[in-house]
Amino acid sequence: MPDVSIDEAKHVLVIGGGFSGLTAAIDAAETGAHVTIVEKNPFLGGRVAQLNKYFPKLCPPVCGLELNFRRIRENPNIDFYTMAEVQSVSGGPGNYKVAVKVNPRYVNDHCVACNACAEACPSERSNEFNFGMDTTKAAFLPFNQAFPQKYVIDVAACKGDCMKACRDACKYDAINLDMKAETVSLSVGSIVVATGWNPYEAKKLEILNYGKVKNVITNMMMERLSAPNGPTKGSIVRPSDGKPVQSIAFVQCAGSRDENHLAFCSYICCMASLKQTLYLREQNADSKATVYYIDIRTPGKYEKFYWKVKEDPNVTFIKGKVANIFQAEGSDDVVVEAEDILGAGKIRATFDMVVLATGMEPAGASAKVPGVNYQEGFAVSGGGVYAAGCTKNPMDVAKSVQDATGAAHKALGQRR
Repeated sequence: MPDVSIDEAKHVLVIGGGFSGLTAAIDAAETGAHVTIVEKNPFLGGRVAQLNKYFPKLCPPVCGLELNFRRIRENPNIDFYTMAEVQSVSGGPGNYKVAVKVNPRYVNDHCVACNACAEACPSERSNEFNFGMDTTKAAFLPFNQAFPQKYVIDVAACKGDCMKACRDACKYDAINLDMKAETVSLSVGSIVVATGWNPYEAKKLEILNYGKVKNVITNMMMERLSAPNGPTKGSIVRPSDGKPVQSIAFVQCAGSRDENHLAFCSYICCMASLKQTLYLREQNADSKATVYYIDIRTPGKYEKFYWKVKEDPNVTFIKGKVANIFQAEGSDDVVVEAEDILGAGKIRATFDMVVLATGMEPAGASAKVPGVNYQEGFAVSGGGVYAAGCTKNPMDVAKSVQDATGAAHKALGQRR
């Protein structure tokens, strides 16, 4: 944090550096408030950074992210901590005391992202940014356009004293093996909670056999497969053997609208699957996609997008719940059994790959922020604490931006 005196009543804390958090932070800071962002990951951008394209325009998210990153870089009213988490919150509106734990990155601000440390690093780790579909070195840049553009060392993946190889390879004295976790104390007037969401754990959906049947992936994995900076450089191939996908099935409401899992509609899943059918259709003109659905939900302006996809003769929609997914005998193909409510009853079809449209589980379902009230995992605004974006309700990027702006305005009113 800059060595300046900050009026705590005019200081806004934003917890979460995804698109909602960035929007709230920038909107608040551009009114003159001082804003501190606390983000648990080593980069800002959240889930949006993992997307290939937005719907319905199908433009890459890096455009909007880079604009926000530039606004942060140019605004002296904003500071941020990555690899950080809130440990405690005390006080009340206008006068909160917050303790933030900042975990060591082992890379300092001298880093120029030259990749020398990764080239020298002898250890590898599963790449969680790509949902484990590839690996990185233990010294890594989270993704090519990460902000801050600074490497990080995953000490859990380091073997023996392998970090010394990274340090010795760095010409800029950017590797600091003596970094320790530290606690930062903040005094703030209001708090915006924008911790976002996590994909629902597909392994809990037993009949869909994720993790047991080859080439069954999740919708977020499909985003990474389709992305130019993803594990296959954007080629949609199936994980088991690298075969280009010719036929694909999308299974809607995988965990959503289910009292045993997520009782609510996750709002974005239908649109995400429709978008992903276009990823494949644009890449492979002969490919075919089948969407198994309960209801297709494309509210408001998104209805046109639905009809655009529906008019494609190579995209089939089947109203009915999937009852079973299993491995085809003697191959890596995947068999889907489902109930065709509008057609032929119980049906069976074989595909190259199946995508589960797993729902949005609020981050609060697994990790709650101290001092924040929750209801069924969703953060609830109260006092000087304001929930924003998918922290409070499932929503798409456009609605998240609008909601974050509203949260920022409320926080600004509170600080006065």
